[in-house]
Amino acid sequence: MAITAQEIVALSIFTAVYTAIMAEKLHRTVAAMVGASLVLLLNIVPWEKVPEYLDLNTILLLVGMMVVVNISRESGLFEYIAIKTTKLSKGNPMKVLLLFSVVTAVVSSFLDNVTTVLLLTPMLLYITRQMDVDPVPFLLSEIFASNIGGTATLIGDPPNIMIGSAAGLGFNAFLLNMGPIAFVDLFVTVAIIYLVYKGEMKSHRERREAIKLAIMSLNEGEAISDPVLFRKSVITLGLVILGFFVHDRLGLKPSVIALCGASFLLLWSGFSPETALEKVEWATLFFFGGLFIIVGSLVETGAIAQLAGWMVSHISSEGDAVLLITWFSAFSSAVVDNIPFTATMIPFLKAMGGSLNTLPLWWSLSLGACLGGNGTAIGASANVVVLGIADRESIRISFGDFLKVGMVIMVSTVAVGTLIIWLRYIGL
Repeated sequence: MAITAQEIVALSIFTAVYTAIMAEKLHRTVAAMVGASLVLLLNIVPWEKVPEYLDLNTILLLVGMMVVVNISRESGLFEYIAIKTTKLSKGNPMKVLLLFSVVTAVVSSFLDNVTTVLLLTPMLLYITRQMDVDPVPFLLSEIFASNIGGTATLIGDPPNIMIGSAAGLGFNAFLLNMGPIAFVDLFVTVAIIYLVYKGEMKSHRERREAIKLAIMSLNEGEAISDPVLFRKSVITLGLVILGFFVHDRLGLKPSVIALCGASFLLLWSGFSPETALEKVEWATLFFFGGLFIIVGSLVETGAIAQLAGWMVSHISSEGDAVLLITWFSAFSSAVVDNIPFTATMIPFLKAMGGSLNTLPLWWSLSLGACLGGNGTAIGASANVVVLGIADRESIRISFGDFLKVGMVIMVSTVAVGTLIIWLRYIGL
């Protein structure tokens, strides 16, 4: 396949940015902004196409939820929930790991992954501080669980929404096909996290009784610093979550729901907008924006389409298609945003409808696109958000450290999912 000069330039910029991020010699936000600036300067992505690739729904959703979370945090809401959850686990690290993984996965199956981690990460950090344990395995488990949970339903992850619309697959179809995969993969993930970090878990046993007594003596009521703001935050969060459940019926984007929630809480609480906005993860938002534009350059030049076309030309059977689409999607989504990738793959799967049963292929695309994000630190939006929050709390999780665990999780969970799809649609 012939490669144009623009494709070479776009691929070079893309490679340079990812290399800089992985080498950690340059802050990821700076690398993404420089790459996006070059793409725009060279007119690889025309200025009028920027809104098409920028994905304002994701960015404005982040802004809205960050404001809501920042205001709610001031009331002591997350500390209150954290103490209740910690007391339920009785200070047992493994119970906390399992409990938060299950909660994260369930919430992520109905709410946007980014929203889920924005709500749960502050609570998780509070719990790990109370238990005096390394927060890294708990944060990683939360990230992986959010991406796995998002795989389970039609509304859990943007690629699923796109696939459902293109293939005419409804909520129940996703729940029946992807739900069992997500269920099994969640416990595979928790088991791997435990095996990797069992040293930290075991060392904690010597202090468990003392920590248990300390935790059980905590009073969650004392965590509420502002009862009035607490009630207003709970009501607003409840309305926002309800809005996420019904946003499609209302014909509204999730970002609109989040922005309405942020505006409503600012108005109702009288909270200082300067204080609420200064804690927004601006570096994360600019990283997303830059990355969306860089990936848009690969779509604009046709580089992704050519690669996908080459892949489809080498498929000869349904079994080959399941394996190739699943693993190609997984490894691609580990480094490329899964939304433009999914948009590129959909036409090819539709084109194969005349010769192959495409139903298992849609599930393969969903599996790879959603779970591939667990492979690298920048593979999914939830990853970037959690690592950004951790960084602000001086918790260091490097690209390489994430990769060592993330790639094992990705390969293991995608392999389990591939086996289930194969047994259900291809047979022994």
